[in-house]
Amino acid sequence: MRQERVHVMAGNAFAISDAQGDMEVDPRTPVGLFSFDTRFLAHWVLRVDGERLQALSRDDMTYFETRFFLVPGTASHYVDADVSVIRHRSLDDSFNEKLTVLNHSAEPADMTVRMEIGSDFSDVAEVGRPRERPVEVTPEPERRQLRLRYRREHFDREAIVTSTAPVEVDDAGMTFRIRVAPRGQWETDLHICMTVRGEGGHDMRADLETHHRNVRRNMRDDLQAWLDRAPTLVAENGALAAAYERCLTDLAALRYEPLSSTRRVTVGGLPWAMTLYGRDILVTCLQTLPFTPELTPVALRLLALVQGGQLDDVHDEEPGKILAELRYGEAAAFGEEPTTLYYGAADTTPLFVVLLDEYERWSGDVALVRELRHPARMALNWIDEYGVSTGDGYVRYQRRNDRKGRLNQCWKDSPDAITDRNGRQPGFPRATCEVQGYAYDAKLRGARLARKVWGDPAYADRLEREAAELKRRFNEDFWLPERGYYALTLGPDGEPVDALTSNIGHLLWSGIVPDDRAGTVAEHLVGPDLFSGWGVRTLAAGQHVYNPVGSHLGAVWPWDNALIAAGLRRYRCDRAAARIAQGMFDMAETVGGAVPEVVAGYPRTLTKYPVQLPIAGRPQAWSSGGLLMLLATVLGLVPSGDSLLVNPALPEGFGRIELLDVPGRWGHADAYGRDRAAGVRGHRPRLR
Repeated sequence: MRQERVHVMAGNAFAISDAQGDMEVDPRTPVGLFSFDTRFLAHWVLRVDGERLQALSRDDMTYFETRFFLVPGTASHYVDADVSVIRHRSLDDSFNEKLTVLNHSAEPADMTVRMEIGSDFSDVAEVGRPRERPVEVTPEPERRQLRLRYRREHFDREAIVTSTAPVEVDDAGMTFRIRVAPRGQWETDLHICMTVRGEGGHDMRADLETHHRNVRRNMRDDLQAWLDRAPTLVAENGALAAAYERCLTDLAALRYEPLSSTRRVTVGGLPWAMTLYGRDILVTCLQTLPFTPELTPVALRLLALVQGGQLDDVHDEEPGKILAELRYGEAAAFGEEPTTLYYGAADTTPLFVVLLDEYERWSGDVALVRELRHPARMALNWIDEYGVSTGDGYVRYQRRNDRKGRLNQCWKDSPDAITDRNGRQPGFPRATCEVQGYAYDAKLRGARLARKVWGDPAYADRLEREAAELKRRFNEDFWLPERGYYALTLGPDGEPVDALTSNIGHLLWSGIVPDDRAGTVAEHLVGPDLFSGWGVRTLAAGQHVYNPVGSHLGAVWPWDNALIAAGLRRYRCDRAAARIAQGMFDMAETVGGAVPEVVAGYPRTLTKYPVQLPIAGRPQAWSSGGLLMLLATVLGLVPSGDSLLVNPALPEGFGRIELLDVPGRWGHADAYGRDRAAGVRGHRPRLR
C-alpha cells in the first residue's frame, strides 16, 4: 500500500508530503511544493539527532493549514518518548512551517534538528522524470537564509528559505543545535518565499513577509464569508449536510488569480490540474449557479479575454474558440508543450454560450450579456465556420498540431477513449455525440439572448432554424435503432461508432433527444451495463475495451453523472435521476473527504466500497460542483423569469431537506423537499 499523502493548498500553489510532513521525489505523484506549474521544493525532510520522525496524529485545520504531531525514532518510542515535535504547516502567499520541539523529561535535552532542503524546479508535467537543471544554491547564514534559484533565459524561479531562529546554513539544508529546558520547548518559523520573475527579472509576486502575520486570519475570514454567502442547507441526513459543507470548502480552496488583473476563478483540481481548464471551469460554473454564482462572471470575462483570435496550428487556435488549458511552467514558456494558451477542445466553445445564457436566467445580469455579445457571437460563429469541418453540419475535432496537440478533444480526452463496441478506433475528424448536443443547446440559447438582450431577432430566427435542422439530422444520423441508443461519434465518412457510453446522458441534458426516445435512453443509463450502483460508467460493461479502472473506458465520474441526472429530470425520468443521485451521495459518504475525480466502475454488489483510482485527483472543482448540482437536481431548482421553481424528487434516505436563501434574480428564495416525515435540524457551514 502506498503511504498516505497530505496536502495544503492556496490558489494554484500546493504542497504534498507524506504523513510525517516530509517531501521526497516520487515518480508516481507530484510530491513537493508547487506554484505556477513549477516545483519549488523537491526535498524537505526533518530529522532530530539524525533520525526521521514518525507520526502520532495530524490535525487538518483548513485546506491551507495542518499540524503534524511526531516523535523521533521507531514506533517503539511512541509510548514513553522524551521528545515530541509539532510541525504547523500553512500555505498562503508563502509556504510556512513552525517547528516546535518539546522536552517531556525533567532534564535538559541537547539536540540537533536538521531540515534537509532541495529543489529541482521541475515542470509539473515532468515530475515523473524530472530532468537535470543547474540549480544555484546560495547559503546566507548571516541572514538565516538558503536561496535556491533556476534561470533559463527569461524563465526565472527562486525559493528563499528563511529561519527566525539562529541556524547553520549549508548547500543541503539548515541545522539547529539546541538545548531545551526541562519540560520546555524550542521553536522556529521557516518561511519559503516563491518568486516568479518575467522578462528583465521583475518580481511578479508581492512582498510576502510584510503581511504574513495577517494573511492566515484573512484567509480564514474569507473562507467563512464564502460559506456564509452560500445557501443554508437544513437536512435531516447528517451525511448530506457534511458533504454539502465539504464541497463548498473544496470549491473555496480551488480558487486562484490567473492574471494580476482578474478576480479569482477555479482551477481544475489537485494535483495535475492546478491551473485554468476551460471545460472544467465552464462545467463548474454551470453546476454551482444556485450556490456560488460569483464564480461565473469572472470566468466568462476571463475566457472571453483569451478567446482565440487567429489560426495557429501550434496551439490549435481558431477565431472564436474558447480556451482548453492555460499553463505557466517551463515547458509552456519555451514552446516544448503548446499549453501557454492551448485551444484543443471541441466542447468549450458551445459551453461558453450555454453558461452565458444560464447565468442570465439565474441572475438577470443583462449587462454582462451585452458586454460579452461579441465573444458570444464569435463562439457561435466558430461552431459553423471552424467546428464544422466536413460539410455535414456536425462539430468535429482534429488536432492542428500533429506533434503535440491533444488527440481527442472532447471530455474523454485519453488517446484510447473513442472506440466502437469491438475496440476499433474511428479516423479523424470525429464528431462525438455530446458535442452536437452542446452545439444545439448553444444555438437555442444564443437565439434567446439575441432576441431578449441583443435586439437582433433576425439572428435569433436563424439560430433557431439551424438548431432545429441540427436536431433533425442528428436524430437520423446518430440514432442506432437496432440498439436503442445514440452512437458515440461519427467517423470521417459519417459512419456511426456504436459504443454504449455515458455520453448519451449529456444528450438529455442538452435537450437534443425527442421525448419519445428519452425513456429508452434512460433505461440504458440505469441499466446494469452502464450503472455500477455508485454511478453511470463512462463505457458500458460487456464491450471489448471495457475496463472498470480505465478512466474513460468504464470508470465513474461524478461530474458526468451530475449532468446525466439533470438531463433525466429534464425529461421527467425522476426515478432514474434519483437513483444516480443516491449512488453518488453514497459514494461520497463512503469515501469521505473531498469528492474524488473518478472511481472504478466495479459493480457495487461486488466491491461493497467505491474503489478509488491512483490517477484520481482530490479535490476537483467539477466533482465538488457535481454533488451540488445533484442536490439542485433532486430539489428540481429551475429559474423561471423572476421566480425560482422547485419540483423535488428526492432519493430514498434523504429525509427532509431545506435549502434556504438560494440567490438569483428573485433575490433569495427557499426550496423544500422531503423523502419521509422526519425531524429537521439546521446546518449552516462554520469553521471550527
